[in-house]
Amino acid sequence: MNGDHQPLLRRVANNPILAPRDWPYPVNSVFNPGAVLLPDGTTLLLCRVEDRCGISHFCIARSRNGVDNWEIEPAPVLTPDPVNYPEEVWGIEDPRITFVPELNKYAVAYTAYSRAGPAVALALTADFARFERLGVVMPPADKDAALMPKRFNGYWLMIHRPITSLGAHIYISRSPDLIHWGRHHLVLPARQGAWWDASRVGLASPPLETPHGWLMFYHGVKDTPGGCIYRVGLALLDLNEPWRCVRRSTEWIFGPVMEYERVGDVASVVFPCGSILEPDGETIRVYYGAADTTICLAYTRLSQLLDWLEEHSVSSCDIPGESIIT
Repeated sequence: MNGDHQPLLRRVANNPILAPRDWPYPVNSVFNPGAVLLPDGTTLLLCRVEDRCGISHFCIARSRNGVDNWEIEPAPVLTPDPVNYPEEVWGIEDPRITFVPELNKYAVAYTAYSRAGPAVALALTADFARFERLGVVMPPADKDAALMPKRFNGYWLMIHRPITSLGAHIYISRSPDLIHWGRHHLVLPARQGAWWDASRVGLASPPLETPHGWLMFYHGVKDTPGGCIYRVGLALLDLNEPWRCVRRSTEWIFGPVMEYERVGDVASVVFPCGSILEPDGETIRVYYGAADTTICLAYTRLSQLLDWLEEHSVSSCDIPGESIIT
């Protein structure tokens, strides 16, 4: 399946929905937003904004319908704090938002760009006005993280993508307190050879809970003579043991085909960090960064994704072992 043939994700006509020109202060680019549907029905995007120094911060955009008429806050809501958090010296990037009912707060996992490379940091907020930074929870080099919304067997779980001597693969780790993490399970490795996700993989938006399991969008990267191509695939994690991958798509479902996805600061990139399952339990809005320059939106349907995955997947997930680090 390619981006032009019966796409599972359908782009809105007014893409890009947010661009640097929309911002109330000078910026270079806006992309890779976290997304959440607030209790009053408002859609909130926590946007990664790169300034003209090349350093990223977060700014909030709100919309009543999640499509247009965005209200952008006049100043950043969260900026790097290298004095108190030295690991943020080169910026904060790619937020992913999870509402955690037990805490009655939103958990924002993001990349803290340190001198040693990217690391995973975590912050909590109840109102997106005040944030409690927990600091780095996964050391460099690590990124593409999201907290699961509840405990499993008494432990919090976090999906993340460390870079090790084995490559850049997706892991799930456990914590009793959101600070100390261990039991690192390899969940979904990058494939080898000519596959569309052979170079590296990483979490896209936080997984969606379904009766069949946790549906996860992930990005896969292929290195080509013309540069890297970022596309999106699907995986299904076990409902009660999310560190166990049940199904993984053989084909990518969404790739850069439009000019605004192929031309920008980083060419040929579609990169979702936020998706919203609407109250109907069926419609999914996927917010993604296009070419690391703008924010775009595509729609899909949950049942369609699950049906497609059943027919276009492998059940082994190419996992060499349940866990390589204990």
